[in-house]
Amino acid sequence: MGKFTYNAQTSKNFDDRVLAHLQITIGTKLRRGEGFFFTWKDDISVGEGRSSVWMHAGASLIFKFHGSRQPDINLHWLEALISTANSAQGLHLVGEPAAALPVRQQSVLVG
Repeated sequence: MGKFTYNAQTSKNFDDRVLAHLQITIGTKLRRGEGFFFTWKDDISVGEGRSSVWMHAGASLIFKFHGSRQPDINLHWLEALISTANSAQGLHLVGEPAAALPVRQQSVLVG
């Protein structure tokens, strides 16, 4: 289980595979100079609501992975995540498309 930390104050645990897809999605948007909201459901331990942060180039972001191996990346899932980040609601998790084959991270170029 990896951890996403925003501005050293807010953090959320995600599976390493999910976190890798979020890192690429967020990195792609921020490289383009695009700010957006990132929203997730909270655990019952913190009130079972949802949290939302404004993602921008000046934010301090940490993606801490539990494992040392790079997970396979699903390009169709990246496209779906980027699509949510481009919406008025902002980035939120959507399920991984089942029919898509994953690719190694080294070949991922989302631009």
